[in-house]
Amino acid sequence: MLRPVTRPFLNRHEVAFTAQRFHSGEFSHVVWPADIHDRGARDVSRNNGAIRDMRLLLIEPQPGDLNRLRGALMVAGAERLHVDCISSTSQSLQSSPTLPYDLVLAGASSEDNHATLLVKQAAPCTPVIFLQSEENDSTIRSILQSALCNNNCGCEASSNCMAMAVFNAIYNYRTEQQQQTSEEMLRKLRRTVEQSPDPVMITDRSGVLEYVNPAFEALTGYSKDEVIGETLGLLKSEQHAGELYEEMWDTVLSGRPFHGIVMNRKKSGETFILEKSITPLRNATGQITHFISTGRDITDQRRLESQLQQAQRMDAIGRLAGGVAHDFNNLLMVISAYAELTLDALPEHDVTREKVGEIVKASRRAADLTRQLLAFGRKQMQSLQLLDLNSVLRDIGKMLPRLIGEDIQIVIAPSRNLDRVEADPVQIEQIVLNLAANARDAMPGGGKLTIETKNVDVNECSRQRPSKMPAGKYVLLSVTDSGMGIPQEHLPHIFEPFYTTKDEGKGTGLGLATVYGIVKQNSGFIWVNSERGHGTSFKIYLPKAQTSKVHDAATSEVQESPRGSETLLLVEDEVALRESSCEFFVRRGYTVLAASNGEEALRVSREYCGPIDLMISDVVMPQMSGPNLAARLAAERPLMKVLFVSGYAENTILRHGKIEASACLLQKPFGLNSLARKVREVLGPKQAQKAASRSAGLAASS
Repeated sequence: MLRPVTRPFLNRHEVAFTAQRFHSGEFSHVVWPADIHDRGARDVSRNNGAIRDMRLLLIEPQPGDLNRLRGALMVAGAERLHVDCISSTSQSLQSSPTLPYDLVLAGASSEDNHATLLVKQAAPCTPVIFLQSEENDSTIRSILQSALCNNNCGCEASSNCMAMAVFNAIYNYRTEQQQQTSEEMLRKLRRTVEQSPDPVMITDRSGVLEYVNPAFEALTGYSKDEVIGETLGLLKSEQHAGELYEEMWDTVLSGRPFHGIVMNRKKSGETFILEKSITPLRNATGQITHFISTGRDITDQRRLESQLQQAQRMDAIGRLAGGVAHDFNNLLMVISAYAELTLDALPEHDVTREKVGEIVKASRRAADLTRQLLAFGRKQMQSLQLLDLNSVLRDIGKMLPRLIGEDIQIVIAPSRNLDRVEADPVQIEQIVLNLAANARDAMPGGGKLTIETKNVDVNECSRQRPSKMPAGKYVLLSVTDSGMGIPQEHLPHIFEPFYTTKDEGKGTGLGLATVYGIVKQNSGFIWVNSERGHGTSFKIYLPKAQTSKVHDAATSEVQESPRGSETLLLVEDEVALRESSCEFFVRRGYTVLAASNGEEALRVSREYCGPIDLMISDVVMPQMSGPNLAARLAAERPLMKVLFVSGYAENTILRHGKIEASACLLQKPFGLNSLARKVREVLGPKQAQKAASRSAGLAASS
């Protein structure tokens, strides 16, 4: 920065030394012509020692930029200094007079190549000072002395030094420019803080607020007048231990910035999560005087992260539940099969029949439990149909009063012209029954249960919709109760399996988990809204069906006595299941060929010379899958029919080959009587009549 001249200018030796330093390249902001040392002598000889007027050229970036400096120079020159002012545009330079100048002042930087070129065109042999460069005071004084001082210009020693006057005029101009630049920078900084989307707070060393920006007011609900003079403790949510705040203050008081995640509380009492930074501010002596606190509201981000983590947990638990259900199915099949065989072998009036019957009932209840686990894990086999939810509600509405009690008012509000959905009607019934049972438990003193349907068109701007729900047409199934509501701390966990707030023995914790699994299996979305004391509302969005083809479940006449005389090839890798099934079908009159895997089944089939009417095969087996086995045997036995059984998930089954699920797949667990009926269904009624006649003939001959 220039400083006012308070001492005489350089002597001749100092000027020569400064010139040498300039020519060596130390001062790149001043253009000093090669003949600068000879100009003074020539001017003195030309004027014969007389005092002459000086000429100075101002080159301004834009017209009017240097008007104030020009006025100050005219005053400093006291009519001995003539100042011309032109802009650095090409038109001005072309029209400017080609007069000799003693000095050029350019209102640009020496690093501006365009400005440097224009200066050389305007005054090629004149010393130049670039006003926007970082000057060295001694260099500026030396160049002014060489161009304007008394010794060179022949002015009287008693007169005012023109070089000093010009120097001070430049100093005053630059000081004013720097002040304006600083003020403009401060205005920019203030606008930056004021318009920042993130909250900014400034406190003194003791933590008392001195400033907050508008983003702080918008986020917290506090006005500036309410918080100035208060401490940051105003925002404490009591969600953090005292150690966090101790760490925060220890960090900033030691001079280091603090970074952390803090949960604060708004004026309304609502909490929000802030990604916070606190930075110490120091004065010129290095002492901490203030703290500046900035933050970013990450509440929505954390909510989305929590939803993602919840979905991942649910998916992991679902996979675990599906795996457990598969293994459990096989155990249930063995228990149920031998219980049924024992029951068939007992006389009609045997007292043991009742006890064995309880075993069969327990195995069926356990089978229902595994179906719920499979539904939660989105692994339950589906019998998809083109459904009208209103029809399902109309049928299920007849049994709801018996389920939830007469003290609860049931309102079913079906929407007209409701779109169809592609779903399993049994699963839709499960959803409604589970939600109704959940509502009943929330209204022990009675209340109102409302079930509604309607078409909804979800777009990107739709409010109150589950996250990551794509835009499109949906059918909404809404189940609302007037019960006690669900506490906020339980809401994130209500869809987790085995999570229940009921007393021990009053709930399995699988009701809502089953609903969640079915909804996800049908590519739907579920959203819950509950407020303590104001009831709960479940909203289920199922995609509108994209096809008009109705997938009706196959129906067939159920035989009263599912017996037969056909030959069956039974392929099952579980020993207990294979042996119990063989015994059962032999008792029913069938001829049974048994195999433990695909390779053995091929061998047994090739060694057996008679016809094989039906192969019953597990889908997933070691060495060879059921569908692959069926494909290989189809060439050798084209008339043989196939029935697949499996306890695995639908996706797992389909990976092992294409299967017509509605016609020839039976999902485990099932009873032996159910298996016998399915066998008769696959073999067909004609085969059944033929088998019945053969059985009657055998009975007569015997």
